[in-house]
Amino acid sequence: MPLRGSPLRFITVFLVETSEGLVLIDAGYEHPSCWESFTGSLAEIGHDLGAVRLVLLTHNHPDHVGFADRVRATTGAKVVMGRDDDFAHQKRVRGGGFLVQLRRALELTGAPQEVIDGMYDAAVPVARHSESLELDLAPERDTEHVLGDVTILGIPTPGHTYGHTVYVDTSRGVVFTGDTMMAEGPTQLAIPSLPADNPAGDLLTSLDRIRDLGVEIACPAHQFPYRDIAARARELKAFHQAELDTVEKLLRTHDSAWEIAPHLNRARPWEELGTGARRFALIHTLSLVLAVTQ
Repeated sequence: MPLRGSPLRFITVFLVETSEGLVLIDAGYEHPSCWESFTGSLAEIGHDLGAVRLVLLTHNHPDHVGFADRVRATTGAKVVMGRDDDFAHQKRVRGGGFLVQLRRALELTGAPQEVIDGMYDAAVPVARHSESLELDLAPERDTEHVLGDVTILGIPTPGHTYGHTVYVDTSRGVVFTGDTMMAEGPTQLAIPSLPADNPAGDLLTSLDRIRDLGVEIACPAHQFPYRDIAARARELKAFHQAELDTVEKLLRTHDSAWEIAPHLNRARPWEELGTGARRFALIHTLSLVLAVTQ
């Protein structure tokens, strides 16, 4: 489905067929273009929206939770997401929603105040989204979701967010990896907004968990499905471990994430990044710094 206004350009949501209806994995933006694409695709493959019985959300970013509530209102489907990504829980634990957490994290980076203000102001129009979704179920640990002849295992895999969950169709040998493990490139780390947050450490543990699942196909929310999941998990873990090693060395001569961020390897040099891309890179660097210094 198209993601209007996002550099990601599109998201893939998945349907799992069961003997008692459909399971939807993720729910795009709450935008007419996503809804039209979703319902149009359903009709193309011969399914009716009313057949959706369960909505499993990998995490709470706006391109994943968008029309989940609309599906529930239309079909009566149950909506599920990990407890630590439940908006109500997160606001209680973290003292506010996404923008509150972003502001707090930016203040920890050591960036000049005018940079912090500029990054935050630029983020508000694109990052503001409804955080009112109420869940029917918010698991804290591994949970089996059974619909008809299909069992889908939800496994907490924090790192990209604190409540990120991957879902394993155990009968087909498929894992839906959300944003934790794409086919290519690194994983963007969660915003660290509490003293004990360690999304980099969380991610390394999550990658080990995915590596050992023994499934055949990974279906990420962006890019494309792929095989040899264990090899991809090892590759991604090595990349992020190397980032941590680099940050540990840079901290001998640099004092903050702001000073370190320009020195990390990425697809484009720091000097070529726009405000939004620098914000992502800076928050990612902060997560690495906190992992090394905790």
